Amino acid sequence: MTSRMRITWTLGAHGWADCTLEDHQAKAELIASYISNAPEELLTAVARLIVGETETRAQFEAEPTAYRWIFYREGNDSWVRVLELRHGSEHDNKGTEIWSAQLPVDTLARTVIRCFDEVARSYGESGYRSKWGERFPRTELEALRRLWRAHHRGDDA
Repeated sequence: MTSRMRITWTLGAHGWADCTLEDHQAKAELIASYISNAPEELLTAVARLIVGETETRAQFEAEPTAYRWIFYREGNDSWVRVLELRHGSEHDNKGTEIWSAQLPVDTLARTVIRCFDEVARSYGESGYRSKWGERFPRTELEALRRLWRAHHRGDDA
């Protein structure tokens, strides 16, 4: 099972972000526009996995392309699939899988928390708002962190 995963979120032109997913087997580059709540959706989807949901989703809109994250959970393990779709309203079966990994739910949560902690350090919350066009997802990040800590006592994110 893959246990090393890295996500980076880099703000580009106003209202746009590049998101890179990688592990020791593959790398995928996604684009997100502020027309959707991409960071909030991602953080909330992982939080839902932590509390025991067996399937949850998030979507990044890239106008008109979309990147759909599909998360599955079984026990302490998760499977992450990322699909690229020509249009955000298309069914999953119209998408092309551009990245997938199986990893512990703990690792997934820790990776997402670290990604957005790094975003906060790099841009600051006001810098983030200025570049992204919306507030930093502090509420969703802290909710995920609290749930993860309750689930995984003893480790710091």
